[in-house]
Amino acid sequence: MKNKVKFIPLSFTFIVLACTNVSESDLTNEEPMGTITYNANLKSIIDGSCLNCHSDPPRNGAPFPLTNFEQLSFRAENGSLLSALSKQTGEAGAMPPGGRLPQTTIDLIAQWIEDGQLEQ
Repeated sequence: MKNKVKFIPLSFTFIVLACTNVSESDLTNEEPMGTITYNANLKSIIDGSCLNCHSDPPRNGAPFPLTNFEQLSFRAENGSLLSALSKQTGEAGAMPPGGRLPQTTIDLIAQWIEDGQLEQ
């Protein structure tokens, strides 16, 4: 009986480990994103993650608003948008201050910038 008890947990562990598949492709989105635009893809991200402070007028010490395409595009062009979003939580100047956005969201914004910052 003792031998069977030891065998069952070991077998269970083997089955669980054998069924696990962790690879880099599981962690990345390999599907083409298509055309990324401010209106279709970014506005909802900015509204949900940035407008608590970057409203017009700005609140909570934010130095500028991000309420429309022109304001966001300006920050994207001068590099400050992606720089702030790419910093780690707690690092000086990291945005949003409550915690870093998911990497897939940051990648989407980076792709929008790389593709020329389309509005629609």
